[in-house]
Amino acid sequence: MAGELPDYYFRIRENGALVFRIDTENRQRRIDMDQIAVVNIRSGEIRPHGDRVLSAADIAVIEGWIVDRRAVLAERDIDDILRAVDHLNLTTQWAQSRATADQLDMVTDALLLAMHDLRSVLVRKKAERIMSADKG
Repeated sequence: MAGELPDYYFRIRENGALVFRIDTENRQRRIDMDQIAVVNIRSGEIRPHGDRVLSAADIAVIEGWIVDRRAVLAERDIDDILRAVDHLNLTTQWAQSRATADQLDMVTDALLLAMHDLRSVLVRKKAERIMSADKG
C-alpha cells in the first residue's frame, strides 16, 4: 500500500457509523477489519459491538471522530442552504426568461407555498432573535 493505514475505519451510515479497528499485523499480511462499535452521531451514543469492551483510546478516537463529523455535517448544511439560494435565483431567471406557460402552471403553486412557508419561518426566527437581543 502507498501509505500507512489508520488504526480505525468509520463506515458512515445514516445516523452515525460502524467503527472498525484495522489490523494489518497478521501472518497473511492482509487487512482485517474488526467491528468494535456503533456510533449514533445525533445522540453521541457509542455502543460497543457484541460483548466487546472499548479501551479509553478507542473511546477517545471515536469521540474525536464524532466532533469532526458533526463539524463536516454542519458545513454541508450551510453549503446546501447557500446552494438553495443559488437555485432560487436560477429558478427566478428561468421563470422570467425561459419558462413556458405550461411549465409555470406545473410549478407555481408548489413554489409559492414553499416560499411562503420559508418566509414565515425566517421572519418569525428573525423576530425572535431581535426580541432576545433587545432583552439581553
